[in-house]
Amino acid sequence: MKIGIVEDEAVWRDKIQTMIEKYCRDKSISSQISSYKSGKDFMKNADADLLFLDIELAEGEDGFEIAEQLMNLGNKCKVCFLTSHTELARLGYRVNAFRYIDKKHLEEIDEAIDFFLKTKIQDRIVSCNDTAGIRIKISLNELLLVETNGRKLRYLMLDGSEHLCEGRISEAARSLSRFGFFQIHRSYIVNLKYIEKVNSHEVTLCNGLKIVIGRIHSKEFKKEFFKWRMWFEN
Repeated sequence: MKIGIVEDEAVWRDKIQTMIEKYCRDKSISSQISSYKSGKDFMKNADADLLFLDIELAEGEDGFEIAEQLMNLGNKCKVCFLTSHTELARLGYRVNAFRYIDKKHLEEIDEAIDFFLKTKIQDRIVSCNDTAGIRIKISLNELLLVETNGRKLRYLMLDGSEHLCEGRISEAARSLSRFGFFQIHRSYIVNLKYIEKVNSHEVTLCNGLKIVIGRIHSKEFKKEFFKWRMWFEN
């Protein structure tokens, strides 16, 4: 994980870096932390997954303008704004701000990194053997659902493509559960991220597909789905 810090005051820069280093050390997270005293210095490389960016920088630099440049360049890094003036936070909607951290409460850095790591939970690849015995790779971010197909498993992707693989749905449900997937029926595992609607007896996925919620799965599903929404949609 690459973390950037843009802060013109050395004292704050050091404090923030120390807190991030402690978090990564305590959580045994591999990270590369780079600090910059200006947005101009950062933009020479602009290489970070998560950026802690001061809103008010020296020499008239504006953190919002830097974030807007990143957005216009298609840079996908998440921006956590640092400020001593929390009233400025309301302007962050323009640049899809990830978080705001009051410099008086730097302990919020831990929460911001926690949340960032949760958003990356599906940024990984899993492998399985197809019906010809060939090992194939599946991106969890692109996986819509898994369903039983005879004695095989059908992996349906967002683009409509599919993979027919060996395996049992119970084993697939166990291995995928920690990545935001849930078995809502004896024949279906769904990606919680792509659920558009939920009612008492079925879910509707982003492609319009409706899937019945199994009676024995209903209570646990609702609990997990609520947790997912709390994590990723607040």
